[in-house]
Amino acid sequence: MNEEQGRRRYDSLHRTTQALETRAGIARAARRLFDSRGWADTTVRDVAREAGVSVPTVYATYGNKAGLTRAVADSADLTADAPRMLAELEAAAADPERQIGAMVGYDRRLFERAGDVIVLVREAGRSEPELAAAYRDGRERGDETRIQVFSSWPDGTLRNGLDLRAAVDIYAAVCNIDVYTTLTTERGWAPARVEEWWGQALVRELLG
Repeated sequence: MNEEQGRRRYDSLHRTTQALETRAGIARAARRLFDSRGWADTTVRDVAREAGVSVPTVYATYGNKAGLTRAVADSADLTADAPRMLAELEAAAADPERQIGAMVGYDRRLFERAGDVIVLVREAGRSEPELAAAYRDGRERGDETRIQVFSSWPDGTLRNGLDLRAAVDIYAAVCNIDVYTTLTTERGWAPARVEEWWGQALVRELLG
């Protein structure tokens, strides 16, 4: 590679890095404003000002406020470390109790680090169909994970009389953002205590 080719490559990497930093900065600014002002009272212009970029840059990057909100929601999943959950599920393939622990650990991390985003998307979805779909998609992805895990267990692992669909429903009723918020905000529980209780409660409710 000659010097000119090397310079062009590094220029390209620099532009790519700058673009990624811009995207991340806009998403962080949006999250701060959504948290402090609420979704309805935050405009694209507000986000641009907070991020230190132009309004056209926000539109070019995310399309509109709904697209920006979806991006913030997508980034929330990353904070919970799904690869860690997958590794823990695979390592505990023969141990349903440990697999339940892996799933509630992921949910605890998600709610602890991005619970505000989940609530934001749910509330904004009342007026924005795109965001209602984003919230629904997230819930369905969670259900799909539990279906895959529960259906991998040998016959007789689930409590007697409990079918797969009911098991998924029970998990969703016990382990969700509203229960997490009630226990941590109103009742003063530490996140680790919530995670421990979830694991114990779900083992009692799901396993034979």
